[in-house]
Amino acid sequence: QLQLVESGGGLVQAGGSLRLSCVAAVRTYVNYAMGWFRQAPGKERDLVASITWSGDSTYYADSLKGRFTISRDNAKNTVYLQMNSLKPEDTAVYYCAAKRTFRPSTYYIAVSDYDYWGQGTQVTVSS
Repeated sequence: QLQLVESGGGLVQAGGSLRLSCVAAVRTYVNYAMGWFRQAPGKERDLVASITWSGDSTYYADSLKGRFTISRDNAKNTVYLQMNSLKPEDTAVYYCAAKRTFRPSTYYIAVSDYDYWGQGTQVTVSS
């Protein structure tokens, strides 16, 4: 069983930045593609960004391109989400997710693709 632990959420003013981290408790992290999702109250869980397990390719929700950056450090079993120019509409619980895969250059974009989820971290952006 893979455990994912997110950190880095909090309260920030509009225009500010946050960096989320997600550490995976697993022996072989490189076989997991990773994703960040978010869910605002009363809304569905939506993809923010995803990254292949090799780290060679990324995917972003169209509305977030240019503001958010996903990256990973396989030596630290960690995936990051750098969020810049934050807006009040970015307020949500942010979840990291892992997908076991043997395809090093494939990313995954659907909630149903992922096998493991973290507990979520709250991000609140004030206006």
